[in-house]
Amino acid sequence: MSLLELSRHLRVPELSDAELAEISRGFEHQAATAVIEWAVEQFHPHLCLTASMTDAVLIDLAVRVEPSIEVVFIDTRYHFPETLETVEVVRRHYGLNLRVLTVPPQPVELWQADPANCCSAAKVDQLDRALVAKLAWMSGLRRAESPTRASAPIVARDLRGLVKVNPLATWSDQDVAGYIADYGVPTNPLLARAYPSIGCWPCTQPVREGEDPRSGRWSGQDKTECGLHL
Repeated sequence: MSLLELSRHLRVPELSDAELAEISRGFEHQAATAVIEWAVEQFHPHLCLTASMTDAVLIDLAVRVEPSIEVVFIDTRYHFPETLETVEVVRRHYGLNLRVLTVPPQPVELWQADPANCCSAAKVDQLDRALVAKLAWMSGLRRAESPTRASAPIVARDLRGLVKVNPLATWSDQDVAGYIADYGVPTNPLLARAYPSIGCWPCTQPVREGEDPRSGRWSGQDKTECGLHL
């Protein structure tokens, strides 16, 4: 049974794309917590949250609603040491139900041999594993992060047929910073070193003041997304 077939086998009465779009529009002016509460009510325990460990804002919000929610981190083997340290800090801070999926060793370094497809092999395949038997997943994607994300819905169906929920889609950078300050949310130390968007070390650079926050990702390449959010 394929991932998609297995997920459909478990699925509660399916919401149509039109219904998902209507739900998404209804959340435009509601708090992120309301979005998370809806997702938990609809899909938990067949729901997970993916985390890049840039910060723990979505994790902080989600565990307030459902402490047992599964948090998924994909260890590509190319993460900055600071990111791996942040994983442990966040895990201990919240007592997370954390699932770490590690990319198996490759015969060649993919970021050198096949940079165009490295993310697909290192991240997307592992996300597919994480979503087996899931009905929905949440991410911290925000419209303010880049022009390519400016029209991201709050709720939609992904390419697998699962429901994808972006509770922070409408949040500004100021909203994120304010929440971190108000609630003492753990953050990746690289944020303070001009890395507003943190991926793997071979394809992430510091960003100069005034630049697009994601301009440090895949600099010099015709690429803006790793593939997780397509």
